[in-house]
Amino acid sequence: MTTLKIPNRELQILLENEPAEFPKYVTQILNLANQNAGGTRPKVVGQLSELIQNFDGDSIDEWKIYYGELYPNAVADATQRIAAMVENLKIAINQIDRPMIETWVNDLVFVKTFIGLRFQGAILRKVAQARGEDFRLSTTEEETVGIDGFIGDRPVSIKPETYRVMAALPESIGVDFIFYAKLKDGIRVEYDF
Repeated sequence: MTTLKIPNRELQILLENEPAEFPKYVTQILNLANQNAGGTRPKVVGQLSELIQNFDGDSIDEWKIYYGELYPNAVADATQRIAAMVENLKIAINQIDRPMIETWVNDLVFVKTFIGLRFQGAILRKVAQARGEDFRLSTTEEETVGIDGFIGDRPVSIKPETYRVMAALPESIGVDFIFYAKLKDGIRVEYDF
């Protein structure tokens, strides 16, 4: 069996499209701006994975024409959303100084880590109370296989609700899940066991 890897840059050349070049860090900033602005969400640019399946052309130029006929304003709309967010990021970046960075690091290392690790215990306790069972947090060994704790004798994994919608997860833990969502006024917990 032969395995080949085609880097993105080479793939673009093989598809007869000259790759775009950007200065260092620019694509990271644009990706962040796009995530925050939602510039390329389906409601703005259409469901691209479906559109490309319905496209029967062969070249990028044909794709541009096909797409442009279906969504004539999408690129401009997405660009406007992202450009506005880049301006917001510029303002935010100019406010960042060393003391702010230190405050952020302290908040991450101490506050968020403490709360993040401790709220698993709170979730286990609440679910165990609701089921009339005991609970315990997992050991370090159990954590390495994806077990966050036990409700009675049942091993469970505690995951954010976004975990449910992730496609093709490589992880297969083989235990029941407790899903949570952080709300403004607490945590919503869901489980099915």
